[in-house]
Formats: sequence, structure tokens, C-alpha cells
Amino acid sequence: MDTTFFTPIQLKEMDKVKLMNRTDQKYWFHIDSLSELLQEIQQEYFLLHIKGNNQLPYTTSYFDTANNNMFAAHHNGKLNRYKIRRRTYVDSQISFMEIKFKSNKGRTIKKRIPTTFCNNGFTGTEEQFISNQSPFSTCELHKVLVNRFSRLTLVNKNFKERCTIDLDIEFEVNKQIIPLDRLVIVEIKSDGRSNVSPLAKALQNKRIKSSGFSKYCVGRSVTDPFLKRNAFKAKIRRIEKVTQTSIHLI
Repeated sequence: MDTTFFTPIQLKEMDKVKLMNRTDQKYWFHIDSLSELLQEIQQEYFLLHIKGNNQLPYTTSYFDTANNNMFAAHHNGKLNRYKIRRRTYVDSQISFMEIKFKSNKGRTIKKRIPTTFCNNGFTGTEEQFISNQSPFSTCELHKVLVNRFSRLTLVNKNFKERCTIDLDIEFEVNKQIIPLDRLVIVEIKSDGRSNVSPLAKALQNKRIKSSGFSKYCVGRSVTDPFLKRNAFKAKIRRIEKVTQTSIHLI
């Protein structure tokens, strides 16, 4: 996959487009469509580079309660819902504890604090952060899923939009790994007031429609046989059709 035709942007320049309070659009498709798509939008976006690399590895640990309250809220279509995770930027060994809140207005509000790389428990700072910013406490949370992927990050040259393209996706629970390596997930993040996205237009031209995709919910659905997952079964069948592979349900 050739990305040399993009103008690079550095991490410090990304401060102009943090979009911690934003609207999101997600798309997903087979990886064979990606190269042509990138060529079509090259003049409209910068591509993030860190230490000379532009395809950056991420690891995310997700937390939930014993009753899977956060998963259930998403499964049941409840808004004003939360997601709690620790995300690690592998190359830079920087981690953040993050809380994502999906409001009943359709906006995603993300708050985060720096945390310890490869930390398995909760620090005192994390405990206070989670208690202050969510209805949960760390004493009721445990790690339920690990997700890994590599990411391309695009920044619209008008600095009103940021797009992420996730590749090489895999889920891990109890040392069992389920890959989705033929799937690409695109997320277009904007302030909700900017003009129509060039990337969204290019996807529309390829007849790729916007469709929700929660890596957390899909990952839990294919790795935990005890969860109620009826709402996600049709999506999993579509993923299998798009990727032309079978996702093993435990």
C-alpha cells in the first residue's frame, strides 16, 4: 500500500484538530479497496508521521463490570453510554486512560489522562479520573478484551476533520486471538459543522455506506459465548461476507 503521495504532518501539528467533542461516521470494507481510495483523496489530506512511520500500531484494553453494563448498554441501543479503555501507542510507549461518552445528541465526548505504559492495575490517578468522569468505580471494573490494530491518521487540510483508517485488526481474550486482517475500518471525525468530507464523498462514490462499528462490541461478541449478542449477529455475518472469512464464535 503506497502512501508516499500524501503530505506528512507531525504529531505536534495535530493539536489544531483534537476533536474531543465531535460527531463520528464509520465505514468498513475489504482491504482490496483501500489503495485506490487513498489515491483519490491524497490532495485533500495530510498523513500523520511519527518517527518516520505512518502506519502506527495500537493496543487497547477494555474494561467492564461483572454484569457487562457497558456492553449491555450498547447492545440495547442505549444512549448516554460509556466506554472505558486504556490505549497504548506502541511505538512511542505512551498510554492514556480514556472514557468515551456517547450522548443522546449523537455526539462522542472523549476525556483522557496519561497513564503508565503496560500498567495492568489501576493507579490512584486513574481511580479518581474514572470516579469523577463516569458512573463507575475501579473496584467494579476488570479487563474483558484486548484489541490490536495499526492505524493511518489523516487530517483534512482545512483542519476541521480527522480520519482514522484501522488495519490488521485482532481481538485477544485468554491468549486466544481472532483476526480480522482483511477488514478496514474508517472513522471520520469532525466538529459537525464543517463541509462534506472528501473522504466521505470518495466512499460514497465507491458505494460504501456509513455503518456503525464498535471494535469493543464486535470483539466481545466473537470472544465471549455467554454474552447476549443478538443485536450484533447480523453485523458479524456481514463482516464475514465482506472479508470472505469466518469469524470463529467461541
